[in-house]
Amino acid sequence: MVKQSKRMKALAELAPSKTALPLDDAVAMLKKFNTTKFDQSVEVAMRLGIDAKQADQIVRSSIVLPHGLGRTLRVIVFAKGDKVDEAQEAGADEVGGPELAERIKGGWTDFDVCIASPDMMGVVGPLGRVLGPRGLMPSPRAGTVTPDVGKMVKEYKAGKVEFRNDSGGNVHAVVGKLSFDTPKLAENIRTFVNHVVGLKPSAVKGQYLKGIAISATMSPSVRVQPL
Repeated sequence: MVKQSKRMKALAELAPSKTALPLDDAVAMLKKFNTTKFDQSVEVAMRLGIDAKQADQIVRSSIVLPHGLGRTLRVIVFAKGDKVDEAQEAGADEVGGPELAERIKGGWTDFDVCIASPDMMGVVGPLGRVLGPRGLMPSPRAGTVTPDVGKMVKEYKAGKVEFRNDSGGNVHAVVGKLSFDTPKLAENIRTFVNHVVGLKPSAVKGQYLKGIAISATMSPSVRVQPL
């Protein structure tokens, strides 16, 4: 059993464990937990009434949050020809081909997002064993395999969030920093939740959204009322 620190025990006493709050109140409560020396990330978790084993009930997408994530993502791009300049001008941290693949094969994964133009998948494909387990493998469904590499780089630099439900039917993602003003943090959360709600698979029967909670890196969670 994991032993709770005195700090976490004290914060847990402040959190309304079973009471769901309106979003603005939940964010205000969460901000009371800002007692660390670093700026904690804020995450939203949604419990969905889906069967994660069924392919037609997978919930997966991406979205650009209105106020970003509070940090700049490191983005690398596999491209060649004119696409190299396009990616660099958009702000990519690294752009390359076979030489970049060799660095990754050697263990380098100091980046948050990997984007590839379709004509580079022959180079990227063999990296699946390294990138796949880390959730970094480019995918057409996620939009990270695209001929428009410049646009995709700009979106991720602006605060794009990529997500997919886990095996328990839950969706979770970082939606900002605890230092964000309450209205901005609430708008990011509302935008994300509404997007996920809009992705309800047609095969899902019964209640789709079963619960919402928000938490920070080192805080208890706070339940949120349906928006």
